[in-house]
Amino acid sequence: MARYIGPKSRIARKFKEAIYGPDRSFEKKNYPPGQHGQSKRRRKTSEYGVQLNEKQKAKYTYGILEKQFKNTFLRASAKSGVTGVILLQLIEARLDNVVFRLGISPTRDGARQLVSHCHITVNGKVVNVPSYEVKKGDVVGVRERSKSLEVIVNSLTGRSHRFSWLEWDETSMSGKFLNFPERDEIPENIKEQLIVELYSK
Repeated sequence: MARYIGPKSRIARKFKEAIYGPDRSFEKKNYPPGQHGQSKRRRKTSEYGVQLNEKQKAKYTYGILEKQFKNTFLRASAKSGVTGVILLQLIEARLDNVVFRLGISPTRDGARQLVSHCHITVNGKVVNVPSYEVKKGDVVGVRERSKSLEVIVNSLTGRSHRFSWLEWDETSMSGKFLNFPERDEIPENIKEQLIVELYSK
C-alpha cells in the first residue's frame, strides 16, 4: 500500500476532526464524506470499529503506514510501562515528527520531504530516513546549504508552538531532543488505549 496522497479534508471529515490542522473545507462540511454523509440514519459503530477507527486516525495523523505502525506498537509493548503512552512517545521521536514539532516545516508531510531530500541533520550528520528514531540529547538541525530555503525560512518565521521536550536554537537553526514527552504534553487527540485493545485481540 502506498502512502495516502489524496484530499486531506476528506480524511478529516471521516474522523470528524481536523487532524491535519485548520481546514476551511472541513469547517464547511463537518460531516462524513460520501453521498450519505449528512444522513442521520447511521448504524452504531461496534467496539472493534471504534478501536480500528482510532488506530486509523493515529496512522493518518502521523503519516505512518500499517507495517511501520504495527512494528512500532510491538516495540512499545516490549518495553516496561504503559504501552499506549510508550507507543505515542516512540512515534513522537520519529525524525519527521521532530522536524515538524520544531517548526522547520509547517506539516508532517513537508517535514518528511525535507528529511528525504537530505536537508536535515542529526548531530551534524545528514539523515534522510523519516522514521529515524531521535534519541535523548540528539540535535536536529537544518543542513548548512539548506538554511536559505524559502519553505524553511517561512515556516520558522511563523513558528509559534513550542514544546517542553524540545529546545530550539534560532542562531544555529537546530533543536535538541531533551526527553520523551509525557502523555499530557502531546497535543494530539488520540485515545491510545483503544489502539492497545485492538492489537491485543
